[in-house]
This record gives sequence, structure tokens and C-alpha cells, in this order.
Amino acid sequence: MRAVILANRHSGTNAKDSDALTRACAALGTDCEIVPIDPDTDLSDLIDHKIAEGAEAVISAGGDGTAMSVADAMLGRDVPMAVLPMGTFNYFTRGLGLSEAPEEAAAQLRNGETRDIRVGQINGHAFLNNASLGVYPAILKERETIYDRWGRHRIVAYWSVIKTILQSQHRMRLTITADGTVHEIKTPLVFIARSAYQLDLFGLEGADIISEDGFATFVIHARARMDLLRLAMTLAARKMPPAQDFTLIRAKDLTIAHHDGSHKPFLTAFDGEKARLAAPLRLRMSDVPLRILIPRKPERPRQ
Repeated sequence: MRAVILANRHSGTNAKDSDALTRACAALGTDCEIVPIDPDTDLSDLIDHKIAEGAEAVISAGGDGTAMSVADAMLGRDVPMAVLPMGTFNYFTRGLGLSEAPEEAAAQLRNGETRDIRVGQINGHAFLNNASLGVYPAILKERETIYDRWGRHRIVAYWSVIKTILQSQHRMRLTITADGTVHEIKTPLVFIARSAYQLDLFGLEGADIISEDGFATFVIHARARMDLLRLAMTLAARKMPPAQDFTLIRAKDLTIAHHDGSHKPFLTAFDGEKARLAAPLRLRMSDVPLRILIPRKPERPRQ
């Protein structure tokens, strides 16, 4: 297999272990090329070029955000995409059954098989694990600002939570249309899951609708500022709140709008990236598949 690894060298494992990529590339075989990428890289053009040169697999080496960007550019292509676990959480690769050691995952992919899957899209942007709007994206935005000034320290991360809560407008008034059913809600956070693995990890329901190519949408309850603070601290610890603190909406077709019909953009987070997306938000499954390379299932012994 002639593999091209698109490497975000600033992601978790890449930044900590400069040799991890080299070991992974060696595990894939001799015909392997590592191509560095950054936020300004035109991935679609780069992938076109590499496939024209004969690439038989395009592999993302970074975190979930890098995998999401590569997946967006790989939708509908015949050449398969694969992902190496080089980020911090690697929910997507863990959900596929890949080892968390990059070189072991590469060996699994070398002998892997392909599968066509559909991925979630929010206003046309692909995402693999989750999307959210409300207080969580605001916390991420504030945290980056504080990190740039004071460095990456835990106390700084918690201060970003407190500061965001103090400045928060508290609850959003939204109209959510889920498979034609309209929900009028007030909430500080909407969390839309597409990773059954992540839901299982947090002990949450909703994996059934994900397996049916739908979205598990969690509408969080928080009526007082202290509720919001507890919620934010839970999210900062990368956990989800208890079941009584949210409502789960299962849907295959989802639209989220401001209650007053405003077209004010939503600050949205998806797979670790942030963007201001125009209202209303439209969540659909991709029309074309993503061909993904996964570990080969062991053959069952003959009876």
C-alpha cells in the first residue's frame, strides 16, 4: 500500500514524540510519505495531487480536529482515508478499534479493510465526533485567549471557565426542529454527538440513533448561575453532566435556529475546532460516503 500521511506536527503525540511519525510510517511499509500540513494548507488540492501521484491511502496524523479536516476533503473519493491516533483524545480512532500506540495502529491499518460510512455535517462542514453551541465553545474560545497570554496551566484553564460564566448571557432561546418535531427551549448548551464510543465512555444513551445514521442531541438544563458554573466545571474536566441535567433528542434531520428568527451567527465547536456559523444551523448526514480504512476483523474459526 502506497500511503501518504498528512501530519499536523503541533498535535498531541506529534509535539511530544518527534519520532512517533517515523515509527508509524515504517510500520506502514517502505512506500510511505509524510507530508506536513497546517491550518493554511489547501487539503483538497494537496490530496488531489497525491492521489494523482499514486497514493492508495491518505492518512491523517493528528488529533480529532485534523481527522475532521482531512475527512471533509476525502468525502466521495474512491481512495480510502485512515487516521493515526496522534492527538489528545483520539475518540474517532478509539471508536474504530485502533491501538492508541501510533506504530501499532499503523500495523493494523497496513493489514486493514475498507468500509464506506456517512459522516455528520453542520452547515456543510463535516464532523466525526461531536458539535456544540453555547457555553462550551465560549469556554474554548476564552481558554485559547488566556493560554496565549499566560501559558497552558490548569489554573489558567479553570479561570477561563469562571470568566466565561461571569460574562455569559446564561441561556439561549432556541427553536430545534428534529425530524419535523419543533422544540422551543432555553439552554446554555446544546451538544450533538456522532460518536457512539464517546457516549459509551461517558455512560450516556444515544448510541442507537448514531448507529442508524442520526444525531444524539443533548439539551442541557441549567436554570441558575451556580448550575451553569457546575456544568462548566464538569465540561472543563471533559465529562458530561448527570442524566437528570439534560434532555436527549434523537433525530436524523436537525435544524437549530434562534427563537426570534435572528440570523446572528452561532459560535460553534466541532471536533475541537471553532467557527461562527450562520443561523439556522442545519445538521444532516453526508450525501456521499467517506471510505475509511479500519482494522481487519479476525476470522471466526471454522466449526
